[in-house]
Parts: sequence; structure tokens; C-alpha cells
Amino acid sequence: MSQKRNTDDASNFGKVDANHSPNDKRRRSTPSFTSVVMEAIGQKSLQHVLEPMLRRVVKEEVESAIQKHVFSFERNSDDEALPSEPRSLQLKFLSTISLPVFTGTRIEGEDGCAIKIALVDALTDEVVLYGSDSTTKVEVVVLEGDFDSDERGTWTPEEFRNNIVRERDGKKPLLAGDVPVFLNNGIGSIGEISFTDNSSWTRSRRFRLGARIVGSSDGVRIREAKTESFIVRDHRGELYKKHHPPALFDEVWRLEKIGKDGAFHKRLSFDRVRTVKDFLILLNLDPARLRNILGAGMSAKMWDIAVEHARTCVLDKKVYLYYSLGSQHKNGVVFNVVGHILGLYSESQSMH
Repeated sequence: MSQKRNTDDASNFGKVDANHSPNDKRRRSTPSFTSVVMEAIGQKSLQHVLEPMLRRVVKEEVESAIQKHVFSFERNSDDEALPSEPRSLQLKFLSTISLPVFTGTRIEGEDGCAIKIALVDALTDEVVLYGSDSTTKVEVVVLEGDFDSDERGTWTPEEFRNNIVRERDGKKPLLAGDVPVFLNNGIGSIGEISFTDNSSWTRSRRFRLGARIVGSSDGVRIREAKTESFIVRDHRGELYKKHHPPALFDEVWRLEKIGKDGAFHKRLSFDRVRTVKDFLILLNLDPARLRNILGAGMSAKMWDIAVEHARTCVLDKKVYLYYSLGSQHKNGVVFNVVGHILGLYSESQSMH
């Protein structure tokens, strides 16, 4: 019995089971790495090996996260510690002063409107619309005409103050009227102001208008403003001011080179040339006679200036027709209000 089993075992030696390959047999006989480790050092030993490893990994990750947080905090702190660059602000006149300027007469812009002042960013030239500075108070002052004559474009507050012109002893303040200006959204308009004295007594014989902030502005320097220089004449000079352009019925002395009550004025008045219209009519109809009335005292250059000024006069649109009543055909000459011929007229057509 025993021998038979041995014989059977021997006969089956080397045979392969149809359902199992040799590789399967080797796989079953080869333990996994985990089972080997578990069997070699046991569950307790594995925990002893892995626990320090896990602690080290966690520690490294935590330290890395802390370092990143600290670096980010330090960087933000440094950014906050760095002072932000302040804006460069300045006042600016937006209007050009209308000339000529006389004492006792309102100072206006060239367009006849009030002079405007604005607070602008010096880098972009844009008006500062918001913030406390955009609603600040501005003082208008009188400056020497030669202040910053080299056009450096910069000055110190002390230089600005040193060039402010004060009234003469015993005189009223140089500027009368609404001197303070209040900005609204960065822009303000100068109200009714005028000069009380002319500029002839100053070192430059000219003035400028200046503007500066009243009080402090949170420690920020706001640069003052100034206009171009100009002459201020006594209001009595306005009575003798020439008109540009002259009007038809202005007195003839309103023309350039013809002074009020002067020799030319008297000669023209004697020959009934009393208005600009009279001057133009005689110029168009008999220029030689007009030239003779003025005489040799008026040079050729003065004559040209007076005539050119007269011709800038704005005329009305009236036209006149001259024709002979005895003619069977209505032919005539068309001319304007000052005798300048515009063309010929006939019943069928007009020729210009």
C-alpha cells in the first residue's frame, strides 16, 4: 500500500497540473515584500520604523509652510513700510487775461468770461476732481512782471512770496473785490476783481496775477500759479482807448495815429470828417483830399496804419444804387454805406 503510493508519486513527478502553471507555483511559493518585512520585524517593529519617518515628513512640511507665511508677511510689511510717492500738484490759470487792463475795470479772460483757476496733477496736467485738496481755498495776489522772467518753470515758496507786490504807502490794496477763490471739484472762478493802481511805478512796469493755496495741505507742497505779465494803465487812459475794430459812428480819433484833440483830429473835424464813417467815405471817394487834409505831419507809415485800421471797421449790409433820372434805361452804380463801389447795375443784370 505504501509502496503503491510511492510509485504513484514517482510516476507523477515532473508532471504539470493542467490548471496551474509553473509560474503560479513559484508565485505562491515566493512571499511578498510586505509579508517578508512583517514576518521579519513584526507589526510592532514596522510601526517603530515608520513613525519617525512620518514625523520627519510632517515636520518638514509644517516648517516649509511656516517659512512661506513668514516670507509673505515680511514682504507685505516691507511694502507697507515703503512710503508711497506723493503726487505733484500745482495751481494753474486756465484763462488768458484780456488786454488792455485798466484800473477800476474788471479783470476778465480773453473770451469775456471770468478767469478760472484749477488744481492739476503736474505730471498729467489733469484736474484733481476729488479729495480734500479739490475743495480748498485759493488766494489771488499781484506779482512782479519780471518774476521768473527766465521761464525756469520752478520756484520756491520764498521766491514766490518775495515777488508779491504790495500797495504803495497810503494807497488801497492793489486788488479790489472777490480776492479769495474757492475750488469746487478742482476748479474755481475769480469773481469781480480789479486793480486800484497802475503798474508804472514797479521795477518791471508790469504785473502778473498769482494764486496760492491758503493754509496747509497735509504737508504736501502745492505749487503756486502765475499768469503772463501785462501792463495796467490808469482808468483815465480808457477814455482815449482805440477800438479794435472801430465802429462806423466812433469818433475819428479812435483810429490809430489820430490822437484825441491832436493836430490830425482838429484838421479832420474842420473838414467835417468827424466819424470813422466819414473817414472811410472820403477815403473811397477822394483819397487824395483826405491825405491832403492830414498834411505832411502824417508820414507814409502813419497813413498806412490809420487807413488799415479804418478798413477793419464792421459795415452794415445796406447798399445804395446811383443812376441818372434822365436816362431811359436804369443803369447805375452800386456802392456800400461808405462809398465803396460794389458793381454796375442795369435793368437786365448787375455786374460786380
